[in-house]
Amino acid sequence: MTTEPFLADCRARLAFDLLSNTWNAVVLRALREGPLRPRELRARIGGISPKVLTETLRRLQFNGLVERHAYAEAPPRVEYRLTPLGRTLLAPLDTIGAWAFEHGDEVMEAQERAVGGTP
Repeated sequence: MTTEPFLADCRARLAFDLLSNTWNAVVLRALREGPLRPRELRARIGGISPKVLTETLRRLQFNGLVERHAYAEAPPRVEYRLTPLGRTLLAPLDTIGAWAFEHGDEVMEAQERAVGGTP
């Protein structure tokens, strides 16, 4: 794997691809306190459909960031939790969140100017 920042097989690009999906970061942060069932995740996150949550959880599981635990019960119960690898993303996500808190108004003002056509 190369260290060139914009090549397809670069590790930095892999990380950017993981974080480019809005729901990936949201689900990771929602799981920071411990395991949750899908219904609990949806309630904590808000605004995410069951289908999108399922797709996101599968994507995070595929990348080794989340693990699924199915209990042999009736009715069946499933929980998701962060893996140790998934936990390593919490600090960078906190940093991005702090940046957004500090600069979010500036970004929204820029968006409004762009829509309104003022420089």
